Amino acid sequence: MSFELPNLPYAHDALEPHIDARTMEIHHGKHHAGYTAKLNAAVEGTALEGKSITDILKNLDMSNGALRNNGGGYYNHNLFWEVMAPNAGGNPTGELATAIDKAYGSFEAFKNAFSNAAATQFGSGWAWLCVHKGGAVEVCSTPNQDNPLMPGVSCQGTPILGLDVWEHAYYLNYQNRRPDYINAFFSVINWAKVSEFYAAAK
Repeated sequence: MSFELPNLPYAHDALEPHIDARTMEIHHGKHHAGYTAKLNAAVEGTALEGKSITDILKNLDMSNGALRNNGGGYYNHNLFWEVMAPNAGGNPTGELATAIDKAYGSFEAFKNAFSNAAATQFGSGWAWLCVHKGGAVEVCSTPNQDNPLMPGVSCQGTPILGLDVWEHAYYLNYQNRRPDYINAFFSVINWAKVSEFYAAAK
């Protein structure tokens, strides 16, 4: 079974003014669609056909550039769309809030750590909030379309929140002002969904 481009869980303009409709149209309809098509081409006719994207990434041959880049791009964007929502933002609650406070001392300290990971990722990449077995959380960043599921990546764990800091994710609206884009992201984080991912991952 081939991988399919998921539908956005909201309209293209639903995240405005934080993320503009034109960026969403291009990001989802061109970039994510491209990763999806190239991922399918990379697995077609191989032993990986029929495996889940999670299984593929956890057992990835990191020298396989087509699979690494497009499998990562497919998975990362699937998560990215889901952790955002219109009329969202605010603070996490429940077990996730407790885990963040335990790791970082406060939500504000976590926000600073996550924002710094996103701002200082050189070139293209992602900032992550990951869960380790037992429920501890960690902020980290990865280059390009790498993610913490992949073998040998600097931070390991299950990603439950990811921010795309490739220029295509923000340049139409924010140009070179990546910190403004990062700050805007906190206004659209769907903490209820991130909490669901946390509960499943821990």
